[in-house]
Amino acid sequence: DILSPIFEEQFHPSSFGYRPGRSCHDAINKATMFIRRYERPHVVDMDLSKCFDKLDHTLIIESIKRRVRDGSVLRLISQFLTSGVMVDGHWQQTDTGSPQGGVISPLIANIYLDAFDKEMMQRGHRIVRYADDILILCRSRSAAENAQRQATQILEGKLKLTVNTEKTHITHSDAGIRFLGVEIGTQHTRIQAKKLVVFKTKLKQMTKRNGGKPLYLVINALNPLLRGFSQYFRIANASRAFKQIASWLRRRLRSVQLKLWKKTSRLHRWLRQRGYKGKFAYMSMTSWRSARSPLASYAMPNSWFNELGLVNLEDVRTGSVPSRYAG
Repeated sequence: DILSPIFEEQFHPSSFGYRPGRSCHDAINKATMFIRRYERPHVVDMDLSKCFDKLDHTLIIESIKRRVRDGSVLRLISQFLTSGVMVDGHWQQTDTGSPQGGVISPLIANIYLDAFDKEMMQRGHRIVRYADDILILCRSRSAAENAQRQATQILEGKLKLTVNTEKTHITHSDAGIRFLGVEIGTQHTRIQAKKLVVFKTKLKQMTKRNGGKPLYLVINALNPLLRGFSQYFRIANASRAFKQIASWLRRRLRSVQLKLWKKTSRLHRWLRQRGYKGKFAYMSMTSWRSARSPLASYAMPNSWFNELGLVNLEDVRTGSVPSRYAG
């Protein structure tokens, strides 16, 4: 990649998407810093309609020409931009936009939007951008309204993009700023509710009682998902959410194991092996309620799942991720 080093040094420091050494966590930390430390709680959340599809080819080439003089490189980029896309099995020429999925498409988008970043900075605005997710952070509502007008003029007037006026809005951090999967509040950062719903839905699909797989295989399949989710969302104040998910997931796994045992006698045998001295009672091996019973909890305590290697979300430290961009 010969273009990236050429342009990387000129990019705006508050641009984070698809850049080496920068991450979603860095972008979230930078936005949080502006809101809390520098008291900029009024935030413009800009929404662009099909940004990658509407990049003007002439403007792209002009932007690249300012830094690249090699004609062969410019021709290759021009060919890439006009290479077309497949729509319903048919090739279609592209007059605007950067083909999504292309290796250099994210870089081209950053080159294109860098003009926006720079002009907003020159006008004194504080922004955080991750690809086409843009926040403008202001001290007052009136300043935010002014920033939104100026941003729209730049994006639509100079860059020929389309601002989605229905989704672009101004929010106060007291109500939570939705950005990259979290809600940044004045004091706390939470996981977006829809992200929790999607995650629990995936866990539910992977822990169906009619799956028939041994529990260790179910856990082996769950662990990569649990690690990925926890490592990303540990930036939020998520200890309560993580604890609730961990408890609910263990109950689902108890339910899976009860169904695998099929008969109460097998549960009783397992309990005796674990030193249970109390009374045995019949219970349904397929009931969701049974998975919360004292017998099920004794047979399959939390420590048992740790022994099986289940990633425990309760062990994850939450509330911050170190970042040089937050200081």
